[in-house]
Amino acid sequence: MSSLSSSPFTRIRALAPPSAVAAGLIAVTVGVTSSAALVFTAARTAGADAREISSWMLALGVGLAVTCAGLSLRYRAPVVTAWSTPGAALLATGLSGVSMGKAVGAFVFSAVLILLSGLTGWFARVMDRIPVPLAAALLAGVLLQFGTGLFAEMDGSFALAFPMFVLYLLGRRFLPRYAVLLALGGGVVASVLTGGWHLEKVRLSLAQPVFTAPEFDWKVLVSVGVPLFVVTMASQNLPGVAVLRGSGYQVPVSPLLTWTGAVQAVLAPFGAFGINLAAITAAICTGEEAHPDRERRFLAAVWAGVFYLCVGLLGATVASLLVAMPHALVLAVAGVGLLATIEASLASALTDPSSREAAAVTFLATASGVTLLGIGSAFWGLLAGALTSVIAGFGRRRTSRTPCVPEPSAPVRTGA
Repeated sequence: MSSLSSSPFTRIRALAPPSAVAAGLIAVTVGVTSSAALVFTAARTAGADAREISSWMLALGVGLAVTCAGLSLRYRAPVVTAWSTPGAALLATGLSGVSMGKAVGAFVFSAVLILLSGLTGWFARVMDRIPVPLAAALLAGVLLQFGTGLFAEMDGSFALAFPMFVLYLLGRRFLPRYAVLLALGGGVVASVLTGGWHLEKVRLSLAQPVFTAPEFDWKVLVSVGVPLFVVTMASQNLPGVAVLRGSGYQVPVSPLLTWTGAVQAVLAPFGAFGINLAAITAAICTGEEAHPDRERRFLAAVWAGVFYLCVGLLGATVASLLVAMPHALVLAVAGVGLLATIEASLASALTDPSSREAAAVTFLATASGVTLLGIGSAFWGLLAGALTSVIAGFGRRRTSRTPCVPEPSAPVRTGA
C-alpha cells in the first residue's frame, strides 16, 4: 500500500525535480529580463501596436517552448533555445522605415538561411573543427560578465546580493542540489524586505496571435535579413553549440539548426524574428545545479520550455512584470547560477598546456565584449583563439621538423 500511495509522488518528483524546475525558471527569467526590452523596441521600430507586440511575444514563447522541450526530449540533452538578442538589437535600428510586412519577409528569409545551414551541414563541419579548450574558453568569456555582475551588485545592492552569495555557498556545502534555489529564495525575500518590488505595475492579460503576410523586398532582405542571419549564427548559435560541447553533450548540430530554422519560418508571420540556440541561459541548465545526474539535466531545458510558453501566453503581463522586478535580483541570481559553470569552463580551457595560450586569447577576446561589423565578441574571440592556435602550432611543427645538426667539435690543439 505504501509503495502504491507513494508512486504518484515518485513520478512527479522524477518529472519535476526541484533543482531542474528552478534551473529552467532561472534560465527563462534571465533570458527574458535581459533582452525583452529590446524585443519591444524592435517591434515598435517596425510600427507594431500593442496587439502586434503581444503577438511577437506569443510567437517567440511558443517557438521556444516547442524547440526547448521537443529537442531536449528527442536528444535527452539540455538543449535550451532563445530569441536572438543581438538580432533584436539589430532590428531596433535596422527596421526604421520598414513596413511590418517587409520586416516579416526578412524574418522568413533569415529562418530559411538557418534551415539551409542545418540541411547542408556546413555549420556542423565548422563546429567539429573547433578544439574543446577553445570552446570552453569561449563559454567562460561569454559568462564572465554575469559572474562579475554578482559582485558588482554588492556595491549598490549589498543587502540583496551578499545574502544570496552566502546562501549559495552554504547550499553548495550542505545541499548542493538546491544551492541555486536556496539563493533565489533568499534573494526574493531580501528584495521584498528592501522594497525592491513594484507589484502595482503588474497587469494580467493574455496574448492574441496577429498574422502579418510577409512581403519580400530584396533591399530589406539584404539590409535586414542577411545581417540578422549572420549575427544569429555567429553570436548565438556558435556559443550555443560551444556550451553543449563544453558540457560534454555531443548533440548533432545540423538537426538543431534545421528545427530552429523551420519553427522560426512557420512562426515568423506572427512575430518570431529569431529562434536559435541559447548560450548563457543554456549554461544554467547544463551545470550540476540543474541535476546531479547529467543524464537527467534535459529536464531543466524541458521546464524552461514550459516557462517560455507561459511567457508567450502572458506577453503583455511579462512587460509589466519586468518593470516591477528588481534588476539587481536578476543579475545576482544569474551570477550564482553560473559560478560552477564558469569554474568548469576555465578548468577545461586551461588544462592542456599546448592549447593554453590560444584558450587564454579566446577567453580574453570574448570577455572584452568587442563588436565589429555588427558581430559580437563570441565570434571574434573564437577567431582570435584559432589564429593563435594556428600560428603557435605552425611554429611548433617547424621546430619539430628541424633536423638536429650536431655542433662542430672544438678544434684539437696540437701545440702549446
